[in-house]
Amino acid sequence: METSDVNSYIGERIRDLRNRNGLTQQELADRTELTKGFISQLERGQVSASVVTLFDLIECLGTTPADFFRQEEEKIVFSENEYFEKIDEAGNSKQWIVPSAQKYQMEPLLVVLRPHGELEEDKPHNGEEFGYLISGRLNLYLGEKVYHIKAGESFYYQATRTHRISNPGNRPAKLLWISAPPEF
Repeated sequence: METSDVNSYIGERIRDLRNRNGLTQQELADRTELTKGFISQLERGQVSASVVTLFDLIECLGTTPADFFRQEEEKIVFSENEYFEKIDEAGNSKQWIVPSAQKYQMEPLLVVLRPHGELEEDKPHNGEEFGYLISGRLNLYLGEKVYHIKAGESFYYQATRTHRISNPGNRPAKLLWISAPPEF
């Protein structure tokens, strides 16, 4: 690997970790007693950092040198035993079917609403939401409007209005629900 390739790799990893931690270049610079300009050049692969400086950056970004340099193969397929499931007090189920989806652009969930069940109302937020109803029936409350959805239908909306879903039927409703960007 050439020096420019190493600098680019390190720069991309620093930028990715900084963004995942919700830090600006200035905030990272302040935490490491470096300049914003140096952080910017480092992220673009234009300069290299000393080992001491790089280890300080890695520590400030909440990781270890071993994890920082580990090259993971991109995970493509996820199995059911990797899903994370949360069941609310009413017995409705949400399964996060792509583990660690926060690092991606969208977050798919498999949702099962009990008969006459509903999920908690979401406040308006930035982003988009998509759903495909696999079985059962749903009511989608979007702002002041109600949309009636049956199995095989899908919905898509900007999440800038208050929204929630409910199951008006006598049997469970199962849907694939995707949010972009992921909700935490």
